[in-house]
Amino acid sequence: MATKTDRMAELSSYRDQHFRGSMQEQEKRLKKSATLYIGNLSFFTTEEQIYEVFAKCGDLKRVVMGLDKIKRTPCGFCFVEYYHREDASNAMRYVSGTRLDDRIIRTDWDVGFSEGRQYGRGKSGGQVRDEYRTDYDGGRGGYGKAAIKQLSQNKKRYQQWMS
Repeated sequence: MATKTDRMAELSSYRDQHFRGSMQEQEKRLKKSATLYIGNLSFFTTEEQIYEVFAKCGDLKRVVMGLDKIKRTPCGFCFVEYYHREDASNAMRYVSGTRLDDRIIRTDWDVGFSEGRQYGRGKSGGQVRDEYRTDYDGGRGGYGKAAIKQLSQNKKRYQQWMS
């Protein structure tokens, strides 16, 4: 008889490229982890809101908000640590894909928070994906860095053309 697997306990294909260790070690730690990475958050989502939503799934150990490494302001992600994997699995099952601050949030298993991981890895201090975003997203600070760069270049060209 085949055993029924819990889709939420399974691992996604995402892996942290900065993990210091082998892929097998990372997967082993992910399968035992009680820590979640929460992405696609609004820059205006507070730690209190995260606690309120995720505490409904079990006892939280802590929430670590992702910060822009230069400005030290929220940059759209956080880590949620539970005491028990079952509680984290409940959060994956019930919270992933729900709306918070008018954004569909994404949850994924994480190997566990370590100091320094709370900072964005993008060149400008925030998340890498915001470096390449070309659209306007009010919940993530307006235009992405690529769009701002393009607008700046267009403005310079226009000013040169006008003079």
